[in-house]
Amino acid sequence: MSYLIRVKCYSPVNEMHQVTGALLRAHRLKNILGSKFPTSCALSQLSSENASSHSYVIVGAGSAGCVLASRLTEDPLSTVLLLEAGPKDTLLGSKRLMWKIHMPAALTYNLCDENYNWYYHTAPQKHMDNRVMYWPRGRVWGGSSSLNAMVYIRGHAEDYNRWSREGAVGWDYEHCLPYFKKAQTHELGPDQYRGGNGPLHVSRGKTNHPLHRAFLEAAQQAGYPLTDDMNGYQQEGFGWMDMTIHKGQRWSTASAYLRPAIARPNLSVTEKTIVTKILFQGIKAIGVEYMEKGQRKKAFASKEVILSGGAINSPQLLMLSGVGNADDLKKLGIPVVCHLPGVGQNLQDHLEVYVQQKCTKPITLYNAQKPINMVKIGLQWLWKFTGEGATSHLESGGFIRSQAEVPHPDIQFHFLPSQVIDHGRAASTTEAYQVHVGPMRSTSVGWLKLKTANPNDHPIIEPNYMSTERDIWEFRQCVKLTREIFAQKAFEKFCGPEIQPGNHVQSDKEIDAFIRQKADSAYHPSCTCKMGQLADSTAVVDPQTKVIGVENLRVVDASIMPSVVSGNLNAPTIMIAEKAADIIKGLPPLHERNVPVYRPMSLETQR
Repeated sequence: MSYLIRVKCYSPVNEMHQVTGALLRAHRLKNILGSKFPTSCALSQLSSENASSHSYVIVGAGSAGCVLASRLTEDPLSTVLLLEAGPKDTLLGSKRLMWKIHMPAALTYNLCDENYNWYYHTAPQKHMDNRVMYWPRGRVWGGSSSLNAMVYIRGHAEDYNRWSREGAVGWDYEHCLPYFKKAQTHELGPDQYRGGNGPLHVSRGKTNHPLHRAFLEAAQQAGYPLTDDMNGYQQEGFGWMDMTIHKGQRWSTASAYLRPAIARPNLSVTEKTIVTKILFQGIKAIGVEYMEKGQRKKAFASKEVILSGGAINSPQLLMLSGVGNADDLKKLGIPVVCHLPGVGQNLQDHLEVYVQQKCTKPITLYNAQKPINMVKIGLQWLWKFTGEGATSHLESGGFIRSQAEVPHPDIQFHFLPSQVIDHGRAASTTEAYQVHVGPMRSTSVGWLKLKTANPNDHPIIEPNYMSTERDIWEFRQCVKLTREIFAQKAFEKFCGPEIQPGNHVQSDKEIDAFIRQKADSAYHPSCTCKMGQLADSTAVVDPQTKVIGVENLRVVDASIMPSVVSGNLNAPTIMIAEKAADIIKGLPPLHERNVPVYRPMSLETQR
């Protein structure tokens, strides 16, 4: 059966052989001599190497890493070291002192702050007027769940059934839904789709803002249905968004999973720690090397090393450690541990554009962004976590199909009663409202590669945006269908001139040019350590999340998605970690059979 495995593995002499051997000899001596042999002697070699030993070493305290750290330390016999490159998400133990993270309305501060953000940029995009695209990614406890817009969207059931067909056997909807529910406590209570006892608190949009109401009414006037739960039976349609906001505060995975577990004696968590490489003994991962406060340290894992750095950091660390395309690694002088050509390939993301309309009434968030009003909003939030600071304001949205014959929604809308310019790095200039709209299953696929062998250098990120005719056509549809909704009677009393694209942009050619100039990432990079079968030469991990061709090494984060889901990625990433935790602990998989899922009565029409 060896012909099924398309990887070549190498066994270089590892610098840690002597340390590992010393540990084994020390344990044998302790077993022979009993309590007369001091533990400090057994660990003296480790101490001299500035090292520590644990059952599991997890790299990345983000959306997946926090979940794993919590679930794996439920076993008091398992010790976990969680390594995070960024700082804590609190100051002196206070969320209020780190209001930029925990105040939902302050989310754009995080997206623009290098203290909490990897601040990545893509290579120039040849299909988008050679623009370099900005990619913020979380570098803080909670990872991107401490930076994102707190929208809780799971994707469509068929996304997970597609994963199973693509080789991620056991990751179909019936096997994933129970883990979405396990993670969640929804404020509306449990049902067939929602959870009621999980650590992740989820709330439902409930604003009375007239522009949100107008948006939902206009969508109905345009012929689309309302859905009472886009994460439940029916994704298709428009309705109120679910959000990871609890009692007026961002509810990141650091709040949901890490802080409740941090007092456990079997959990150790770091901050401002850069992992530079995975340590191998032959093809067996035995630990990691990392930098902390200018010191080079090593941490050993008696069971497994788990990478949860996300779709950029996880493949980057694999390649820095000698796991990746052998030809690329050799060019950078990196010793090859395992030739695994899929590492860094299959990069997928959601691209979106803002369609903006001037508002004729002073009811948008424009006035709220004036300094004196921002102070008032901030003080109210600091006092009792209420007011306009207690929401991200992305409370309504929707999912539609771009054309007839599309089996389930492939376009997503987020509505905002405000204007966003350059990722929020520039202040809004007028009373306006907008939708963020974009295709959910792009056919453009990219890659990332190491620029150098230096762990501090960002990799080359090539998403290859808008490289297919299908993507170009879908974006035209996004603009046309959004304009149709904004033109409905519900918006008549609010509708001023179109700001973006602008009334001068009408032809397909003009819309295409607008998309090339203005579309940006929706911050959903994924799929760079694809889950699949051993016979798939592009797969990086198997359906048990184990890295193919090596031992004691897993990847658990958004990078292992075989293909991007039809929606935001935070909820699916948390689900992946919940399911992986059961796999790691050897528990039988949760399974809910025959869960009903909405399907259009006919595919002969677009709506």
